[in-house]
Amino acid sequence: MKHGPTENTVTAPRIWRVGTLTYTAAGIAILFGWLLWGDFAWSLKERAAASVATLMIKSFKVSDFLYGLIILTIPNITNIILVPIVSYRSGRHRGRWGRRIPYLWFTTPFVTVGMLGIGAAPFLGRLISEGLGPDFCSYRTAALTVFCVFWFMLDFGTTLANGIFVALVNDVVPREFLGRFFGLFRAMSLIAGILFNYYLFGIAEQNFFLIFAGLAVVYAAGFVTICLKVKEGEYPAVVAEEQTHRGVVAATKRYFVECFGHSFYRWVILAYVTCGLANIPFNAYVIFYAESIGVDMDDVGKYLAYTYLISLALSYFLGMLADRFHPIRTGLVSIFLYGIVSLCGIFFIRGQLSFAIIMILHGVVTGSYFTLSASYAQKLFPRELFAQFNSAMAIIVALSWVFVSTVVGGILDLSGHCYELVWYAGALFSFLGIAFLLVVYRKYQALGGDAGYQAPAVRMEES
Repeated sequence: MKHGPTENTVTAPRIWRVGTLTYTAAGIAILFGWLLWGDFAWSLKERAAASVATLMIKSFKVSDFLYGLIILTIPNITNIILVPIVSYRSGRHRGRWGRRIPYLWFTTPFVTVGMLGIGAAPFLGRLISEGLGPDFCSYRTAALTVFCVFWFMLDFGTTLANGIFVALVNDVVPREFLGRFFGLFRAMSLIAGILFNYYLFGIAEQNFFLIFAGLAVVYAAGFVTICLKVKEGEYPAVVAEEQTHRGVVAATKRYFVECFGHSFYRWVILAYVTCGLANIPFNAYVIFYAESIGVDMDDVGKYLAYTYLISLALSYFLGMLADRFHPIRTGLVSIFLYGIVSLCGIFFIRGQLSFAIIMILHGVVTGSYFTLSASYAQKLFPRELFAQFNSAMAIIVALSWVFVSTVVGGILDLSGHCYELVWYAGALFSFLGIAFLLVVYRKYQALGGDAGYQAPAVRMEES
């Protein structure tokens, strides 16, 4: 006699695990909801703060070189110093609230106060200039000084929070969902970009304080919610390791040997950094580029909104492709397409219409690359040391941005503000990135490929 399922049979819900955390489908949905709300707050800050800050600093009549120094170079120097420290420390922290949440609590006030201060910089600069006398301290000098103080405060909080937030995702999201999850992250980022650029960017120069105050409130609400609602699991003890490797010198040696000791990780980092540089020159100087050919800022905001709308429609499906085909492969395709867009920028921009078309293509292809490669580090670095390895990559990213932004800004000044040169840099980094990604892919296949890849271990040499 055959015994089949009865009416009373109950199918057990599927369970997903990451570390000691377990989730049902409902649990995954709740986790995604809280993290995506926090990501919306983060993305609104990322999409809006730098753009509005660029408009503000432009009103102070700074040179391209000084702009690159303040907005790009100095913040990346803080990345080089701070990210490795906080990533190493948080990865080894064990506490009641987890290893990432305490650091997010710490960073939130710096980001919030920084944005409020930047918004008030013109008002505070005027007060300082009037109080000290314009002959002693001009409005431009006073406002720029206030701007820099709060910009560096914002950058301090952002630098620390960025690495910790990504590491938190790696700790609490099951590996099977990483590609789609980052696709949804990308969608939140795009929604934030659409709302800001379509409705607010065109009026930003008349409403600096209101915009920065709004960003501060949303950011604080989003990250306080994450800190209260997202729970971390238990992590392996690190007591023995800390007893063996005490002191700054020993910790620094361990950090660099683990992160850069294996040639595979060096290639992984080099490829990611090079591909990431491709879009930086245009993004950094797009506002100045647009003004140089007579494009209105309201139109620039609309172009960005159209870009984000197209990218929004693609984001989740691109995340699925990254899960299906691996971010190395999808990254190769998308960075090749960006190289083609850069070549089009060199040869075909002749006025506002062609600028708009290339700018939108630039945004869509750049966004596709970052969505398709968003889980690149998570798929290739050791999971338990992800924050540490990711911070090592951030060091190289920051160093490269410092160098590229300084050189590009200087070249643009020397060329008489010939902003078309940004496309040459984009093409160069795109095709170099393709070559480096092909090396990573070959090594990935040698380490087991899709079926059996295990992140290679790096051990300290016996002393």
